Amino acid sequence: MSKVLIVASVASMIDQFNRPNIKLLKELGFDVHVACNFIEGSTCSSDKIQQLKTDLQSDGITFSQVDFARNITRISQNLQAYRQIKQILNQEKYDLIHCHSPIGGLLTRIDANKYRKAGTKVIYTAHGFHFYKGAPLKNWLLYFPVEWICSFFTDMLITINKEDFALAKKHMHVKHVTYIPGVGVDLKKFSSNTLTNEEKLTIRRSLGIKDNEKMLLSVGELIPRKDHETAIRAIHKLNDKRIKYFICGQGALHDHLQTLINDLGLSDNVKLLGFRTDISELCCCADMFVFPSRQEGLPVALMEAMASGLPCVVSDIRGNTDLIDDGKGGFLCKPNDVDGFAQKIKMLLSDRDLSTSMSVYNTNKLKKYDISAINSQMKRIYQKAAKN
Repeated sequence: MSKVLIVASVASMIDQFNRPNIKLLKELGFDVHVACNFIEGSTCSSDKIQQLKTDLQSDGITFSQVDFARNITRISQNLQAYRQIKQILNQEKYDLIHCHSPIGGLLTRIDANKYRKAGTKVIYTAHGFHFYKGAPLKNWLLYFPVEWICSFFTDMLITINKEDFALAKKHMHVKHVTYIPGVGVDLKKFSSNTLTNEEKLTIRRSLGIKDNEKMLLSVGELIPRKDHETAIRAIHKLNDKRIKYFICGQGALHDHLQTLINDLGLSDNVKLLGFRTDISELCCCADMFVFPSRQEGLPVALMEAMASGLPCVVSDIRGNTDLIDDGKGGFLCKPNDVDGFAQKIKMLLSDRDLSTSMSVYNTNKLKKYDISAINSQMKRIYQKAAKN
């Protein structure tokens, strides 16, 4: 039986993005192993991570703790992680290694290169390069050389947005560069028809939303890259008591954002909901999705909102522009543009026909991102890797 290792820096990358890959590899007859940091860095709750470990064990998946740090400057911790992944690769002798996330991908590909000479195939999925159009110069100076060097140690590079694909084809030395539009969305789960109108009303009332009020939703870690502060300040600028804005996610900026909400007098209008397991239900109940992120690969949260038929107001950045056609499925605003976000949110709230047309447009566009289509592409990739 062929043996495959899936590597990610943190467990949430396995839980949120790689469960379909694990299932697919099992169906193809692989002995599947997983290595990541189960202890720190995840965007999921501790209960969710424990459930992941239980599920992996139940499915006969071997999993290992590797102390990857998400920050590349934590050199001591990442040296420890390198020693750990080196030991795993030396013991197990994998036929295929599929890496995710910059740190995990870097450390694993460096050590795995010597095994490629014996036939091991190495795949790397870039969930959004840290160097991109408009990225800080330090990102290009630090991350581009790392990815360029590692491309020599990679048999296939998978990119998930068009900008990264074009860049990789031009600059990276990997033999095969493939574009796959993200990790897919379960369109049945995120259909707006999964809940009855009565069920939607019950959920909205549980959140304190009155019949004449509008529910705005964001999903993402409470970290600078997601820039929830811009959306919060846009809500303050609108000064519309009918707006109820909910942010799902956890992270280091929780206390800062809560203080900002209180200082702006928005405690009745803006709520931090923390980590949620009912995102599909919340999307079905919302009136609009707001996504002010500064950097994305191909955001799953945005795809899920679109699949639910939500009109979207998002930042005009790589990844978002693959998904949102400006003026058709939503509006694109410059990053950090409080006035721009406020203007477009107000425009959508005041034009029901426009909101409805955007809802239909997004639902139709997301059909090509269905999980079944993505799985078909990944199946071909794994089968090709196993034959070569």
